[in-house]
Amino acid sequence: MTEKMVDLRSDTVTQPTAAMREAMVAAPLGDDVFGDDPSVNALQEQLAGMLGFEAALFMPSGTQSNLCALMAHCQRGDEYIVGQQQHTYRWEAGGAAVLGSIQPQPLDNLPDGSMRIEDMAAAIKPDDPHFARTRLLSLENTCGGQLLPMAFIEAAHALAQQRGLAMHLDGARVFNAAVAQAAQTGRSAQEEVRRIVAPFDSVSVCFSKGLGAPVGSALCGSKELIARAKRVRKMAGGGMRQAGFLAAAASYALQHHVERLAEDHALAQQLAKGLAGLEGVQVQTPQTNIVFVDLHGALRARSAELLAYLAAHGIQATGLYRLRFVTHLDVDQAGIARAIAVFRQFFTS
Repeated sequence: MTEKMVDLRSDTVTQPTAAMREAMVAAPLGDDVFGDDPSVNALQEQLAGMLGFEAALFMPSGTQSNLCALMAHCQRGDEYIVGQQQHTYRWEAGGAAVLGSIQPQPLDNLPDGSMRIEDMAAAIKPDDPHFARTRLLSLENTCGGQLLPMAFIEAAHALAQQRGLAMHLDGARVFNAAVAQAAQTGRSAQEEVRRIVAPFDSVSVCFSKGLGAPVGSALCGSKELIARAKRVRKMAGGGMRQAGFLAAAASYALQHHVERLAEDHALAQQLAKGLAGLEGVQVQTPQTNIVFVDLHGALRARSAELLAYLAAHGIQATGLYRLRFVTHLDVDQAGIARAIAVFRQFFTS
């Protein structure tokens, strides 16, 4: 019997569970563009309440959710400060600049995903017609699977308040951050997620990554900001009709799949320990569900060969000189053990 593929490319590859599918089938439906899909409305109220915001808006994707946030905060000719490695700058096709005429001011990310407060302060432009108007500070948590330190978030918030900037959080994996932070503090994940998002004027949350829903993200913010974002969503083609099927999956995920993220984090730790100790291999200790493996020396020239070997033996990953492995609800301990064994076999085959 052929063994099941162990897909560690991303937590976006998850399939809806049987219980989630049942919730989707049972969802009451309406026309969300008219605002009368009860399942979408319930999800939006549920998430806004969980995170402590006035309102939320369901979107097809995290890319669109972030774009709507940036365009709701900024006008043409405005600028937002962002990290070089953050999705809103690096991995979302330049949407803010292309579609919003919003100038990004990228800064170097530190290894933990934060930025230097002094760099952020220096990047804020004076009120002068020569410069774009700095309006927004955008952060990401988790960033590369790393937790943004709360001390950094608080310092960034103090700077933003002092300089009159709004703050947006790309919280695609913010529940991973909350669960990992709760393990450190002894508080609940619910308490920690509200602590994390409290300093921000808006936050985007993804349902189709570790939470395991098939599609969707949501933007949270004030009623006024969400009203502006809803107009942008329409312009961007994100108005869906009977979207309650998808909203029901996201709602189920919020109810049942948050605490279980700790299992993914434990599997990532297991994987990292199992891949460590090989010559030319440097494994970054994961804080959540993403394991990075850097290849050095002669092994760098064999990275494509290593990925092909893994795939030929039923293990999927991404990367080149830096490989990425992501754990999720469709991977178990047996799958991780197989991934470790195949990875190590490459060095002896």
